Amino acid sequence: MSTALHQRLADQQLKEALAWSPVVTILGPRQCGKTTLAQSLAPQRAYRSFDDPNELSAAQHDPLGYARNLPDWVTLDEIQKVPELMPVLKLLVDTDRRPGRFLLTGSANLLLLPRLSESLAGRMETLRLEPLSQAEMENRPGRFLANLLAGRLPAQSRQPLGDELLTRLVKGGYPAVIGRNDAGRQRWHRSYLDALVQRDVRDLIDLQHTQALGQLLGLIAQRLGNLWNAADLAGPLGLSRPTVVTYTEVLERLFILEKLPAWHQNPATRLIKAPKLHCVDSGLAATLIGLKADAGRRPEFGPLLEGFVFGELRRLAAAGDDEVKFYHYRDKDGVEVDLVLETPDRRLWGIEVKAAASIHPSDFKGLRRLADLAGDRFQGGLLLHDGERTLPFGDKLWALPLSSLWNED
Repeated sequence: MSTALHQRLADQQLKEALAWSPVVTILGPRQCGKTTLAQSLAPQRAYRSFDDPNELSAAQHDPLGYARNLPDWVTLDEIQKVPELMPVLKLLVDTDRRPGRFLLTGSANLLLLPRLSESLAGRMETLRLEPLSQAEMENRPGRFLANLLAGRLPAQSRQPLGDELLTRLVKGGYPAVIGRNDAGRQRWHRSYLDALVQRDVRDLIDLQHTQALGQLLGLIAQRLGNLWNAADLAGPLGLSRPTVVTYTEVLERLFILEKLPAWHQNPATRLIKAPKLHCVDSGLAATLIGLKADAGRRPEFGPLLEGFVFGELRRLAAAGDDEVKFYHYRDKDGVEVDLVLETPDRRLWGIEVKAAASIHPSDFKGLRRLADLAGDRFQGGLLLHDGERTLPFGDKLWALPLSSLWNED
């Protein structure tokens, strides 16, 4: 199924960016719909792809000459393959700052490469696009996060998801797997990962042994939702700690993994500072650990669900007007909160995730600890679970149906 059948939450954001900025860049994993979005919103533009070896060779050999011969309005696909083109675009933009001149797409996170991101500072607006959110698949407006930040909680009752929840998790959001069965989905995911490791990784580092990178990803998948410790991962694979750090950074830059940093107010607090690692797409994670839609509620279900909710909220944040940073909370006593959301004015929300429909007051232990620590900054704590209604559980604490993430109008 094509992304053309799904209106992306970033549509309006992209239109506005093209109307104001001379360079607009859409960053996100391969096959998430970047090119489809770019061409659907700006079909009149010329198009060049650096997956084409001739285009790539010409741009690498003579960046200035190549750029000067580009049409006035052009989309440049897979820009990360030609980093030498970025300072040349800066020169062209400095002599002609008409908005929307260059629409770039990249399957590696240029923002993690300071030299490239700084070369177009003040001239480029960046949008992040990910695999389809549940709201996009349902053709819903995806207003859950905006409503939450405005202090509005869902009032409507929802049907429990039951087995449908696991189906959504293992499917993930890549457009190419929508409608496929377990076997077809897993074949596509494995081919996708193999292609990234064999092709795109080599654009970022000189990798001699691709097998080690694949093994590291598999080991990380088994430990999703755990605190990230490079030394713990290095031992089982026979790799050095610096190598594990480098390989993990590459997997982040290719939008396979996402680090969730720890929240703390100051270095003196008794809080864990280590980040957690999640897969950008829950379907990829499910394939890596061999989880199928008919497998029941195995131990992997919990960490996978945490990553799924993190991904859904991250997609809503990327397409919204409110800047939100995401963290996790854990203290020395082992009390934790799956997600902590923070706005630029330092307001905080905590979110706990639970697959079951039942609720117990002890499920709010971490949220209460976070509320005490954050004080007036704490705006609310949510327990997302497979329930039917929004229910209060104390001051600023609520239980919400998990499906509210995508069903909010």
